[in-house]
Formats: sequence, C-alpha cells, structure tokens
Amino acid sequence: MTLADVIKELEAAYPPARAESWDAVGLVCGDPAQEVRRVLFAVDPVAAVAAEAVEWGADLIVTHHPLYLRGTTSVAATTPKGRLLHNLIKNDIALYTAHTNADVANPGVSDALARAVGLTGDLVPLRPFPDDPWRGLGRVGDLRSEMTLAEFAERAVAGLPETAQGIRVAGDLARRVTRVAVSGGAGDSLLGTVRAAGVDVFLTADLRHHPTSEFIEEGGPALIDAGHWATEWPWLDSAASILGSSGVTVETRVSATVTDAWTRGY
Repeated sequence: MTLADVIKELEAAYPPARAESWDAVGLVCGDPAQEVRRVLFAVDPVAAVAAEAVEWGADLIVTHHPLYLRGTTSVAATTPKGRLLHNLIKNDIALYTAHTNADVANPGVSDALARAVGLTGDLVPLRPFPDDPWRGLGRVGDLRSEMTLAEFAERAVAGLPETAQGIRVAGDLARRVTRVAVSGGAGDSLLGTVRAAGVDVFLTADLRHHPTSEFIEEGGPALIDAGHWATEWPWLDSAASILGSSGVTVETRVSATVTDAWTRGY
C-alpha cells in the first residue's frame, strides 16, 4: 500500500473539510508514493512517539494533535519540532494528522470516549452540524443502568488510561446519573449546550475553575474532568480499526506511550 492509499481511507472517515478553519490537518511530511507497511497511532507528535515509531519500524505516524498548529517559517533542527521532523524524514516515516475533523466524525473521538466510560446503545452528537444530525461535537448516550455520580466516576477511572491528574468530579457524589454527555479534549466551550441537553453529567477535559464553579452553582449537570490526553486516547484504536476494515493491508499499532503534559500529581 502507498501512503496515498492509506490517506484516502483516513480522509473518507475524517473528511478534512470538516476540520475547523483554524486547524491544521492532513499530511505533515512524507511522499504520497512511498510504501506503507506499518502505521503507528498516537495522540501527540512528540519525540517519545517518534522514537517508538523508529524502534518499531513504522512507515507512518497518525496523530490526533497537529505538529504545527499555527504555522512556521522554519523546520530547522534547532527546535523540538524541527528535530522531530528531521528524525522522521531521516527514517522515512510520514506524519499525518486528523484533529477536529476526527472530533466531529461519526464514529469519532467522542464515540470512542463514550464507549470507554460505559455508554451503550445509540449515541447522538451533543452539538450536531446543521446539515448532518449524525456528526458534530461531543456525544450523548445512556448508561446501561442508573448509578451514583461516584460510581460513574469509578467507571471512568477503569475505562480510561491513568494520568497524573486523575479524574476530578464536580457535583454531589450521591447524585443519580443515567444520561451522560462526553466530549474528548477541551470541552468547557460546550457547557451552555450541556446545560440544555437534559443530561445528568458531562465528562470532558480542561475545565477551568470559574466556569466550573458557576456551572455547578447554577444547578447544571455534574462535571467530570478526565484529562485531555486520557479522553482522546480511546480514539486511537477506533482509528486503527478503520484501516483494518477498509481492506488496506497494513499493520497497525496503538501507542501506549503516555504523552500527557503532566507527569506527576502530589
């Protein structure tokens, strides 16, 4: 298979046109004509992931987060990102990014998160596209049975990878929850939507103090902050499975390298 073959399948699942205007998705480095035998999936394009790719003999890394989100005028090896690119190019490893276009896909980042924390049945977007009710940001679904907020938090801990931050909960731990909204990555821009969604709890990441405090004080649903990297990591297996089911004959691997920004909690 060529890199172009693999990209064709990825973009069928995660159309670049669905990415936010400020985003940087697609092929970062690599020759579309090069042969691809092994594909490594990871959340972040960082040195540790590049080292894993080199050691495993990967031909392509697919990441969720972009390498250059705001553009650059130099890829010199005098910066961490420049050194990473030099390492990839020297080892004939391509880099491809699916970011906000994977967030809103069906299935996408939030679908994988929802399943990881125990949501069952049909999932619907929390904020659907006006022209496509099955795509959009976040997902809403139901637990198999009612449980307390504390029990649901424990389920989230069991279903998501461990990070230094752990999981933070805002709300009455004895609250009964059934209907759940989730959104992988930073989700506090969705708090207004969550309030109107009729859910019992919203699980996301990167929640700030003041918006969280005001949301709870005003009687909103309970909130769970599970960490940015942890809420997006479940998507990697889903993305890898797309290649496996598409007939693209490549070997895939989901990186277990923890690239969360925080290394220890006290």
